[in-house]
Amino acid sequence: MEHKINTLGQLKLSGWQSTSIRNEIRKNVIQKIQQGLPLLEGLHGYEDSVVPQLEAALLAGHDVIFLGERGQGKSRIIRSLVSLMDEWVPCIAGSEVNDDPYHPMSNFAKRIVTEMGDETPIAWVHRDNRFGEKLATPDTSVADLIGDVDPIKVAEGRYLSDEATLHFGMIPRTNRGVFAINELPDLSERIQVGLLSILEERDVQIRGYRISLPLDIFLVASANPEDYTNRGRLITPLKDRFGSQIRTHYPFSNEIELAIVDQEAIRHENLPIDVYVPQYMREVVASVSALARNSVAINQKSGVSVRATVSNYEALSAAALRRALRGGDELAVVRVSDFWVLESSMAGKVELESIDDSDEFAVIEKLIAKAMLDVFRSLAPYEELKPLIQHFDLGLEISVGDDSSDAALIKLLDIEPLAKTVERIEPRQEPGAKVALIEFILEGLHLSKKLNKYESDFGAIYIRHPR
Repeated sequence: MEHKINTLGQLKLSGWQSTSIRNEIRKNVIQKIQQGLPLLEGLHGYEDSVVPQLEAALLAGHDVIFLGERGQGKSRIIRSLVSLMDEWVPCIAGSEVNDDPYHPMSNFAKRIVTEMGDETPIAWVHRDNRFGEKLATPDTSVADLIGDVDPIKVAEGRYLSDEATLHFGMIPRTNRGVFAINELPDLSERIQVGLLSILEERDVQIRGYRISLPLDIFLVASANPEDYTNRGRLITPLKDRFGSQIRTHYPFSNEIELAIVDQEAIRHENLPIDVYVPQYMREVVASVSALARNSVAINQKSGVSVRATVSNYEALSAAALRRALRGGDELAVVRVSDFWVLESSMAGKVELESIDDSDEFAVIEKLIAKAMLDVFRSLAPYEELKPLIQHFDLGLEISVGDDSSDAALIKLLDIEPLAKTVERIEPRQEPGAKVALIEFILEGLHLSKKLNKYESDFGAIYIRHPR
């Protein structure tokens, strides 16, 4: 339809019906619910919490504000709302504010319709171009959001009272669409009052004069709960403007967190060797973030973003690739000895309760150790590993980290109960995958206080009895 209809007359004959942005979104939400389709693609862990609230808000036609700590997918949800609009809608060609052909709003559109009637040219606007977004920053101005007088147009001889002298801001240019403001409380109160005028009263006052601007806007915003509740940060009339307030949250399980990692982590193509992250290592990565979100050493008001999990996963994969390339391995497998990289990938993503930032690395190391211990205990019962510990009682020492360590680790598979444990946990048959698991088991026994571990210039040495 968008390729064949080019005039207002043709649009009328086609039977196209004009509707508001809220009714448009409501219609598409109803259709998705009836067809049993997910409301938005790419959301994990919100099926029984955020999504039902969002469906209700959209069906009610409410403006929405999302409250949540950093890294909870607020921006992703907001940007995904684009998919709930019709793919194409008609507007009057040349309009800066996406004028509805049946209900022109700007003086420009009204004049064109009056002069040309059914011959008024029609343009089709894609839904991606009906989405506007602004990060609230201290330097955000009324001109950015609403508009300002264009001095060039005034110099051309137009009167200030003429709407044609205006340069429209981001919100009017998103007319008949979705406009999002991230971190809303960071807007100054003066700007918040300006939002009231344009979104509630439908009037715009710029440089001392008014014009009627009946915008059709669906407003959505995000905020951190700590900022949102600070007195004076968000003016009461603007709070009242939002019909629904939806609280986001972090993943409730490692499975959900890892599903997000699989979706968001960068995948590099054409690598010289494959990179393999064993499932137990994936569990450790997710557990580090989960433990951080409950750690008394970390400021929970700032949160621990899912981006931290994604970054840690990417960094571990890169560390394994680097080690494998240097060693000439055929497969890069993430191992315990690669976790040093989390000190750089996670640093800066957690805010300590202590003022001393030098404690950051120590906190991260403790989180990694606790995560490894938890995953190890869930995988390998102590009874299965008794035969291995008995070999250490007889004086066995294992060095991990030098060129000869892999061969020594593979020999441990001669211990039949250990071989069965490795076979049960690790599905891949490559030696590198088995070696990585054996190293993880040794580290788990050390963290369980069954083995002693000594750091050396070449790696680590695991023994039973203290030296």
